[in-house]
Amino acid sequence: MATNESAENYLETILILSKKLPVVRSVDIANELGFKKPSVSVAMKHLREKKHIIVTEPGYIYLTDSGREIAEMIYERHEFLSSWLKRLGVPEETAVEDACRIEHVISKESFEAIKNYVKSYH
Repeated sequence: MATNESAENYLETILILSKKLPVVRSVDIANELGFKKPSVSVAMKHLREKKHIIVTEPGYIYLTDSGREIAEMIYERHEFLSSWLKRLGVPEETAVEDACRIEHVISKESFEAIKNYVKSYH
């Protein structure tokens, strides 16, 4: 399941957009992330080659099972870490930025340990 931070961010963005849009297109991803469409197109090609997404003829982007698994893992980490940091008194903007960085580098074991610790004390 090895992916890089950029791929994880794209997959997470596709997941988030799919929750609020009827269909997800490259232009939607570009707008959400503030990237130029050619950069997004290159990233979508790589994700398609790794079989993390499917792109239909009209250009609609869907997560495959492997893509969804990665996206949901990153999204869960992001949501949990940013809310946890905010509860610790970190300002929201900083908490969200830090969560974005931490979510990609923390091991599965460390994340689960933190999650279990926090849940057992709250």
